[in-house]
Amino acid sequence: MKDREFFHNVADRSGLSREEAADVSRASLQTLGERLSGGEARDLAAELPEPLAQPLRSGDEAAQSFDLEEFVRRVSEHTGLTPTESVRGIRAVLMTLRDAAVSEEYAEAMSQLPKEFTTLVATAG
Repeated sequence: MKDREFFHNVADRSGLSREEAADVSRASLQTLGERLSGGEARDLAAELPEPLAQPLRSGDEAAQSFDLEEFVRRVSEHTGLTPTESVRGIRAVLMTLRDAAVSEEYAEAMSQLPKEFTTLVATAG
């Protein structure tokens, strides 16, 4: 999946503009890279085109421990979106990431996150 297709899918799923979708995608992937272990972030990044992979690889080797609320706060801070818009965007990014990556890599990444992330994606609809 090319980066423009990724952003388009995020925009469609979230109801955000294409520009906002691109911003929330980059911010979500960067924050995900901070939350995942370095090895898992690199494995997931290998599934994406370079413009999307780079933010995932920007975190430290050791995963930071924070919950969904902090994830939303960080994404909101990076993008200027409201928390509600950020949640919609993060959900759309995770769903699009699930479609773009090999299911095994996506599942391994999600296993490092609190259950609330899986619930966020499951409640989409």
